[in-house]
Amino acid sequence: MRVKVLVIGGGAREHALCRSLSLDPDVTSLHCAPGNAGIAEVAELHAVDALDGAAVADLAVGLGADFVVVGPEAPLVAGVADAVRARGIDCFGPTAQAAALEGSKAFAKDVMAAAGVPTARSYVCTTADEIDAALDAFGAPYVVKDDGLAAGKGVVVTGDLAAARAHALSCDRVVIEEYLDGPEVSLFAVTDGVTVVPLQPAQDFKRALDADEGPNTGGMGAYSPLPWADPALVAEVERTVLQPTVDELRRRGTPFAGLLYAGLAITSRGVRVIEFNARFGDPETQVVLARLKTPLAGLLRAAATGQLAAFPPLRWSDGAAVTVVIASYNYPDTPRTGDPISGLDEVAEKDEHAYVLHAGTKLADGRVVSAGGRVLSVTATGSDLAKARDRAYRAVDRIGLDGGHHRTDIAAKAAGL
Repeated sequence: MRVKVLVIGGGAREHALCRSLSLDPDVTSLHCAPGNAGIAEVAELHAVDALDGAAVADLAVGLGADFVVVGPEAPLVAGVADAVRARGIDCFGPTAQAAALEGSKAFAKDVMAAAGVPTARSYVCTTADEIDAALDAFGAPYVVKDDGLAAGKGVVVTGDLAAARAHALSCDRVVIEEYLDGPEVSLFAVTDGVTVVPLQPAQDFKRALDADEGPNTGGMGAYSPLPWADPALVAEVERTVLQPTVDELRRRGTPFAGLLYAGLAITSRGVRVIEFNARFGDPETQVVLARLKTPLAGLLRAAATGQLAAFPPLRWSDGAAVTVVIASYNYPDTPRTGDPISGLDEVAEKDEHAYVLHAGTKLADGRVVSAGGRVLSVTATGSDLAKARDRAYRAVDRIGLDGGHHRTDIAAKAAGL
């Protein structure tokens, strides 16, 4: 299978996807739209409105692409994958109807209820009276989720009733649910709508500051594998969460083919689903793909073409991977952009087992500058978490970004530090 691939998106997740695809011997040509300054090193970039399905499909046809991978959630919810498939091109990513699993938390709760998937008790609220009743029913800590897409920032978990109520009132429709105790785990699965192939679990760090302090973010770092997790966890989640969800969506006539991401809490009462996403998660993608030895293009295309049942078992590195996010000044509030970034060449020259994935960057006057909140994701591998973590932070220390900040405790506890 020799393929020309087009990846849609421009963040660290898409850089990780492009990096893996560039290493796949079956990929003859790699393109990305709109991409970023780092992706330009491994793929040819093209300008496109990633939310415009017709424009993306026209680009794919014009390039003669055999296969399109849609990275971010917003294009999926907007139906970009549908538009590409309508032009006869294989595409990895669910239909707009199936992507509602991420696009609407209320829809996801309805699917989970029908499929018998364990999740938090919740209320869907549209009025102030409903919001007050739900907050009172569950009590603190309050978990308030904007029903729609919010770029990873639509969830507030707080003990402050006024803050919880204010966030709820700012949403058109909101899901208020019970707080789930216990550590969180991210588990990705590739599916063709029938067969489910789980990947390796990862853990990410949502809070902006060390020791899980500060506001929620899109993710400040991640690691894989999870030495503390039950070895039977993946099989349990496949049986109780992933397969029932895929089966229920197929039963509804909206089969889900693409990447199903389960955000899980390992609670005192067992595994519970916090949320579903309809795409690879950032920053977990960086560490999961760093450990995947199976060539990526064949796996994703098997899902896109209904061939997963015949796909060989996945192969994984025995080692570990850690990624640390470097964010702009003032992130996750309004971030400052346009700051020059230094040290990227030094990482490439001196850190054999670490590399930098770009998220919010662009080229300005020949220099790489910040162009978003989460700017870079520094990923490293090693024989164990302690080694991978040491390599990641050594590379982070080489990078300069005025006002930039990162967490210093990614994977520390799991590595026994």
